[in-house]
Amino acid sequence: MNPKYVTVTALNRYLKHMIDNDSNLQNIYLKAEISNFKRHSRGHLYFTLKDDRSQISAVMFASQQSELLFEPKEGSKVLVEGYVSVYEVQGAYQFYVMKMSEDGIGDLYQKFLLLKDKLQREGLFDEKHKRPLPPYPQTIGVITSPTGAAVRDIIHIINRRFPRVRIIVYPALVQGDGAKGSLQEQIEKANAQALADVLIVGRGGGSIEDLWAFNEEIVARAIYHSRIPVISAVGHETDMTISDYVSDLRAPTPSAAAEIVVRDQKELADLLKERKKQLVSAMVSQTQKKRHECVRLEQSSVLVRPMQLVENADLKVEHLQKRLLLVHPKKLLERHREHLEIYHHQLRRVFPQILNRYHNQFQTLTEKLELVNPLHIMRKGYSIVHKNSQVVPSVQSLDVDDQIQILMHDGRVDCKVESIRKDENNES
Repeated sequence: MNPKYVTVTALNRYLKHMIDNDSNLQNIYLKAEISNFKRHSRGHLYFTLKDDRSQISAVMFASQQSELLFEPKEGSKVLVEGYVSVYEVQGAYQFYVMKMSEDGIGDLYQKFLLLKDKLQREGLFDEKHKRPLPPYPQTIGVITSPTGAAVRDIIHIINRRFPRVRIIVYPALVQGDGAKGSLQEQIEKANAQALADVLIVGRGGGSIEDLWAFNEEIVARAIYHSRIPVISAVGHETDMTISDYVSDLRAPTPSAAAEIVVRDQKELADLLKERKKQLVSAMVSQTQKKRHECVRLEQSSVLVRPMQLVENADLKVEHLQKRLLLVHPKKLLERHREHLEIYHHQLRRVFPQILNRYHNQFQTLTEKLELVNPLHIMRKGYSIVHKNSQVVPSVQSLDVDDQIQILMHDGRVDCKVESIRKDENNES
């Protein structure tokens, strides 16, 4: 039996296919230490995951790093989620990291991922549920700790940017066991009062434990069911919570939320001045344009020579009347009658000529036909011999005692052959 040789590429491709289709290798959770850590210029992370007895090469692509809550480095203890596959070019299998957290906050982060996946499957993060913020809110509700730096920053920035806006602070716990219930209660209270045009829900920075109230399901659902648009402003720019995903808009910090929720009064004043300038310019331009149109109309022939319109209309009516007379049914009938008389006259003149020509042709053809008529020849004494209703062309076709019929121009003679004399000159 001859062995079947395959290419290295085919082998690596087959191994990749087998591994990629093994469900046990597609959703793996590892607890490991990072070594040989390298960050590629394009943002990808290449490193080794190891424990005290073994190791595996790993990669985390730039697109998966948006949810990292820490800066991985050499020696980091991590919890990772991903899958195993084969890099065909080098024929090496490696671990592809989809999510990664520091070991030590792994339980909280795991709870975060599970709740995030659950709410995402339910559609709470879908863009179609996101409501636009009011461009010029009159009242802003702030749900946060009344004593923290976040509420002071929000109030200061809003008053600086647009002091005419009314601010209602809904005091809530933002940390600890009672925080999730307090946040839910204040969100529902703000909706029940319906005084605010937009809500800012958040707090300042802290650890994942400090921010955990904003990762609770009851808070997320309270934000989702809020009839008032919600801006989530939790922690620092790198902090991501469930509230950020479910809210109508995520602000990287409480101060940024205050910048987003109102426009700067000076900018609006400058914009109004510019719009006023544009409006005045447009009005002046339109006024000049209309003035030129009035002057043109005053000099137009319509106003200078109004009777010309009437005269032109009369000429047009007269022209139309002439055209109408040409197509009047009576006129059309008269023209058709004239044509009919002409055709009738031509027919009476031409028909006898045509008839005479065809009569002469008929006579000529009749005479020609008469010349080749067998009866005409038979009148000169010729006859036709039949045997069994068949013309006898030669004596060769006859025998003695045959019954034959002789056709003459004026009748038929029945005969019996008594003898046959053949013409020796015509024998073949």
